[in-house]
Amino acid sequence: MTVPLESPAGGGGDAVAAPEALLRLDSVEVVYDHVISVLRGVSITVPEGAIVALLGPNGAGKTTTLKAISNLLRVERGDITGGEIHFRGERIDKLAPGDLVRRGIIQVMEGRRCFPHLTVHENLLTGSYTRKDGKAAVRSDLERVYGHFPALGERRRILAGFISGGEQQMLAIGRALMSRPAMVLLDEPSMGLAPQVVARIFSEVRQLNEEEGVTFLLAEQNANMALGVAGYGYILESGQIALEGTAAELHGNPAVREHYLGLSHAAAQSADEGGRAG
Repeated sequence: MTVPLESPAGGGGDAVAAPEALLRLDSVEVVYDHVISVLRGVSITVPEGAIVALLGPNGAGKTTTLKAISNLLRVERGDITGGEIHFRGERIDKLAPGDLVRRGIIQVMEGRRCFPHLTVHENLLTGSYTRKDGKAAVRSDLERVYGHFPALGERRRILAGFISGGEQQMLAIGRALMSRPAMVLLDEPSMGLAPQVVARIFSEVRQLNEEEGVTFLLAEQNANMALGVAGYGYILESGQIALEGTAAELHGNPAVREHYLGLSHAAAQSADEGGRAG
């Protein structure tokens, strides 16, 4: 199933012109150690102002896709051996990671990767190191981050290594926001976190997208949560795009519901009937 991308929110309503592609991957191939093929012909489009989900099981190639975009493959002996990546119409797959950050592409790594021996406040400041718009603007954005994540404000003087996993994930997202990104590559934000914390984080992702226009490419195993905030999704299997469509289409696909949402056919029917009864 291949469905054209219609809108960044994936909602209904009257037909509108398709938004401009902020990011585009065209037939990207990635190989590790010169022999291990990890991505094979991956093509993805992310419109400006959208949340796009990249779904699939562990080992499908989701993290590799994000690292290909942010050009972090070489530290793991990986290389893009085919295809092209474009951001705002410019080819970027040959650029250095620092150049991509300056262009507005920020990756929030799997496992949060905070600096444990720096305070919450100091961690956030590291996200602004490429900015040249002055201390007042940085202070304003710090307060903006604390507004989105009040728990961070309460713990701003505590070392990041001593806050909870959920707070560390909020901190990692907040640090990304301090760079004023055009696009955030968010890798497995639900990993190892309690369901209520995951719900809070995904709620903030939706809010950042809707209120501030931040574009997200979200790599996630928790397909149910990801499709709850995304407008469009791609499913990776063994390094290839196996399925794509709007969030509603993927959520309603029986194969997706059974293999990625954890619903058997009978359970899916029961859930649908329960929803209609409600």
